[in-house]
Amino acid sequence: MTNPFFKNHGPINIVEIIRLLNINFDKKIENQNVDDVKDLYSASDKDITFFHSKKYKHLANKTKASYCITTNSLRDELPINCIALIVENVLISTSIITAKFYPDSVEDNFDQTVIDINQSDFKNKVKFGKNILIGKNVSIGSNCLIGHNTIIEKNVYIGDNCSIGSNTIIRNSIIGNNVKILDKCIVGKHGFGFFPDPNKNLRYPHVGIVKIEDNCEIGCGSTIDRGSMSNTVIGKNTFLDNQIHIAHNVKIGENTIIAGQVGIAGSSTLGKNVKIGGQAGISGHLKIGDNVEIAGGSGVIKDIPDNSKVMGYPAKNIRQFLKENK
Repeated sequence: MTNPFFKNHGPINIVEIIRLLNINFDKKIENQNVDDVKDLYSASDKDITFFHSKKYKHLANKTKASYCITTNSLRDELPINCIALIVENVLISTSIITAKFYPDSVEDNFDQTVIDINQSDFKNKVKFGKNILIGKNVSIGSNCLIGHNTIIEKNVYIGDNCSIGSNTIIRNSIIGNNVKILDKCIVGKHGFGFFPDPNKNLRYPHVGIVKIEDNCEIGCGSTIDRGSMSNTVIGKNTFLDNQIHIAHNVKIGENTIIAGQVGIAGSSTLGKNVKIGGQAGISGHLKIGDNVEIAGGSGVIKDIPDNSKVMGYPAKNIRQFLKENK
């Protein structure tokens, strides 16, 4: 399971899933249980997955899932072992199924389980400031610091030698060793995932977590959303400056440096040793290669190969940009 903190209410019978999605299924299917809903890469033969864009066909044709929510135009990309469940809107249908498996993942209200740290087992283990609240299922390693007015909500594991700043909120996160999260950060909250509707917008469940690996630093006022169908990951030895937003499902490779006010949209992947200048923006579902340098103020709207240096909007090779803007 992507998130060890949310309870999976499966297995769910495939017939129930088909009825829930109001699918007219012309095949006779076995009365089979489905254990979980997962992405194309992670799914096993006991799971259901989803496939909504040709961009992911390299994953679709290798998926091990027994069932896949998809469209008629994409069904032929699936392997023979995977039965296509045809719908009009893949993401809305997947949202409905995910909420069925993980009903607790839809809402993201404040944690009512928190208690004052002085009433917890951490009062003699952690150095802390004033007005610290701790939720259930929290683990904090040795030699850690927590600043004033900070809330460690339920479902958080923090490693050794970590420093959590003041006025920070953390939930649904696994944090490695030697990590610094500075003041006024929000880590592990629900991402910006919903489907617009004239009457009521449909919220997408977020069953992933935030994973911050060893030796990272997260700058003041930064927000890191937890994943929707996969985890949001900050690779080891990565440093984020102040006021950075990392959206759901983003993967950042190790030894990456990102300057202030950068925004990275959902499901984009950054390689190792990436450097990003201030106020740059990266669109969603992109792949940024290893050793890439992105100049400040750039707008990235397409994939960038390894060892590239780009600048401008849309971001292009830095030499080409400077030549065109003499």
